[in-house]
Amino acid sequence: MMIGNCWNCIKRLSIFLFFVIVSAQTACAQRQVDWLYFKAKNSTAKPKKVVLIAGDQEYRSEESMPMLAKLLSYHHGFDAVVLFPIDPKTKEINPDYEQHIPGLQELKDADLMIIATRFRQLPDEQMLHIDNYLKAGKPVIGLRTATHAFNFPEDSKSKYKHYGYAQKEGPWAGGFGKLVLGETWISHHGDHGTEGTRGLVNGLQMVKPNPILLGVEDVWVPTDVYGIHADLKDAEILLFGQPTLGMDELSAVNWKKSTIPVAWTRTYQLPGGVKGKAFTTTMGASIDLANTDMRRLLVNASLWAVGEESKIKNDLVVDPIGTYSPLMFGFGKFVKGKFPKDYQ
Repeated sequence: MMIGNCWNCIKRLSIFLFFVIVSAQTACAQRQVDWLYFKAKNSTAKPKKVVLIAGDQEYRSEESMPMLAKLLSYHHGFDAVVLFPIDPKTKEINPDYEQHIPGLQELKDADLMIIATRFRQLPDEQMLHIDNYLKAGKPVIGLRTATHAFNFPEDSKSKYKHYGYAQKEGPWAGGFGKLVLGETWISHHGDHGTEGTRGLVNGLQMVKPNPILLGVEDVWVPTDVYGIHADLKDAEILLFGQPTLGMDELSAVNWKKSTIPVAWTRTYQLPGGVKGKAFTTTMGASIDLANTDMRRLLVNASLWAVGEESKIKNDLVVDPIGTYSPLMFGFGKFVKGKFPKDYQ
């Protein structure tokens, strides 16, 4: 009798272990099909985990996020996960498909979220992971269009409709961008497509100096300066943006236009959540990250965000892994037929 019972226990345990192994293999396979995972290289301590979220129609975050993930993984000890907007029918990356970014459950044990989305209207089961992450007060880095990362239609029944940039009232006025990053979508201050941005370091931030600015000296990007209305009194402004009369790094600045903050840090807190820290830059197109000190700014901000400021040096390695040839920004210009594995 005892032998029979033991045998039944062994069979049940074997079946249980089989399903655990199959589930783990399935999850791992999905991770490499629908999104990417880069394991930290040469890390001597438990790696920090960063989740990078692509998903904009114009600025090619499907190119920049894998490049930045590999850089953080290979040179700076991060485990990095890259999520993409995926067409559920074809499984292809499709920045114009606004309702699906698989893999957001990876945020559950993440130490940092880097988001570069624009006008997403994700289903509740995906938004839940973002909401839980932010309520926990975990660090956030927002790039370019993340100030208007979400956009839900007026008749939306989503529990997370308030994340939309057009939210008008209450603590969520301005949506995710305003509440978490410090500003929502306002306007193009520079002439879009004809003026770039010269980044000017805030000298007051160099008195200490601010670790995020270590080694950051020469920032010029082809994207224009975004307009903002927020006074940012609760923020530390790191860089101001001066529009340039042209689209290359030697272009003269446009003295007829004022400077506007283009990079800052602040503390955020969701209603019912705990406080967290955020770094925001209204620069950040894939082609912007061809600039060495723009990449340096983001690497420094990543280390700052996870409490590893002591690792920031003036000469940190910020070179892309392999070839990085980003496309010029523009609507409808993404490379069709690409899958996440193509950016591995």
